[in-house]
Amino acid sequence: MSSKKNIAGPLGLWARYKEKHPNIAQFLVFFILSNGITVLQLVLMPVFKSLFAKTALVNTSFQVLQFGHNFDGSAYYVFDYAAGSLTTGGGGGLAYFLAVQITLAIAQIINFFAQRSITFKSNSNIWQAAFWYVVAYIIITIGAAAAQGFYKAPIYNLFINTWEMGAVGETTADVITMIINSAISFWVFFPIFKVIFKQKS
Repeated sequence: MSSKKNIAGPLGLWARYKEKHPNIAQFLVFFILSNGITVLQLVLMPVFKSLFAKTALVNTSFQVLQFGHNFDGSAYYVFDYAAGSLTTGGGGGLAYFLAVQITLAIAQIINFFAQRSITFKSNSNIWQAAFWYVVAYIIITIGAAAAQGFYKAPIYNLFINTWEMGAVGETTADVITMIINSAISFWVFFPIFKVIFKQKS
């Protein structure tokens, strides 16, 4: 009889389920870890944002990778962080960009090792996996930033101006945009991880 079947309690139940449904079990572990990483991002983001908000970087515009125009005729940037704080109608400037990217970088480094060793139990070449992970991260970051151009401004405008929630509205909008960004990464990264995190016999 399998030793897994002799394990009592929740661990035994999980071991038996994982044995019968390995792919679903793997996805569930990926889901749990990804949500944990999202929570970490929600904790780190306000910290970095608060730190950078005290610098002149808020008033330094960071608008790069122009791609066409908005409906009003203004330039559309993939990374669009106009100078000025969000509460005053700006885009947060270089300060907001750095807060977002540093938060994402820390989260993704932790995610890489956690998913590799816990979810996929990969023993393939770590440097090769890290290279493809970075490539995927850059592509996904650019794609997510481009998509953010469609929902970021309306969300912040709704909470800060329309509903007049001020700083609370800004924080709420931060959380919502971070969750949307995390959801995009979640669905894109799983199939990528299946490819780069191999188990070699």
